[in-house]
Amino acid sequence: MPLPNRWLSSLLMRYNGRMFLVDCGEGTQIPLKLSGWGFKALDTIFFTHFHADHISGLPGLLLTLGNSGKTDPLNLVGPPGLKKIVESLIVISPNLPYPLHLYELPYVKNLGTQEEHGYPLCDQFFFRYSGGNHNIPCLTYSFEISRPGKFNPGLAKELNIPLLQWSCLQGGQTVTLEDGRTIEPHMVLGEPRRGIKLCYCTDTRPTSVMPTFFKDADLLICEGLYGDDENLENAAGKKHMVFSEAATLAKESNASELWLTHFSPALKTPSEFICYAQNIFVNTKVGVDLLSTTLRFVD
Repeated sequence: MPLPNRWLSSLLMRYNGRMFLVDCGEGTQIPLKLSGWGFKALDTIFFTHFHADHISGLPGLLLTLGNSGKTDPLNLVGPPGLKKIVESLIVISPNLPYPLHLYELPYVKNLGTQEEHGYPLCDQFFFRYSGGNHNIPCLTYSFEISRPGKFNPGLAKELNIPLLQWSCLQGGQTVTLEDGRTIEPHMVLGEPRRGIKLCYCTDTRPTSVMPTFFKDADLLICEGLYGDDENLENAAGKKHMVFSEAATLAKESNASELWLTHFSPALKTPSEFICYAQNIFVNTKVGVDLLSTTLRFVD
């Protein structure tokens, strides 16, 4: 439940002027408002699963988006059953001034895969998903920004490509020249460079594919229902993790940074237990409301 000093777990991302939200439990729109990023630019909401603490805030947020002047489509992405859940919830938020586009992702348990069924995000921004190990279908997400290789002006000159076409090729577009030649980006670009990768994992036990699925993440946001290992059996019984298990996933996947989230209401001061994670993975932070960062390309 949301607490006086702690809202429910969700993730808000902003890229090239568009925003993407993961999960929308009760009251999510309040910290979203406090972020100062506005509402109209919200493009897509991803759902990990359909327990109330991850979706019951949707009707209120949809109404707020309408009141903010949003008219372009809002995309909703989640596991099978999304259509039925959303149709039930929006009974109390009818007549929205913008269309809803629903995308149900086929559930593949414990298999990290890039699915063609996923909603195509902007520019080089895309997502992958994997099945979790919870008591209902639950997805973990990997949000990735690809980065093409460096543009080679020398090659472009050798191929007599007009200067005006360079930016198109640099942006990944194929161009046709006046002499009829077709020039593809790979002909003037170097090897793809390291991009950006953010992974989000909640309401699941560790699975065998997670270290590979999260491999080299710049930021892994992972649940930790309980802080100490004494609660491991309790967490496992509820299909959740403790801090040390999340830290082990971060270490095994060679992540750069770990944020812990999705704490039990019984865990009053999660920061007191951070040692259980930092003893395994040093670069760990305990999530707090409005914790934010900027992820940048590494040259």
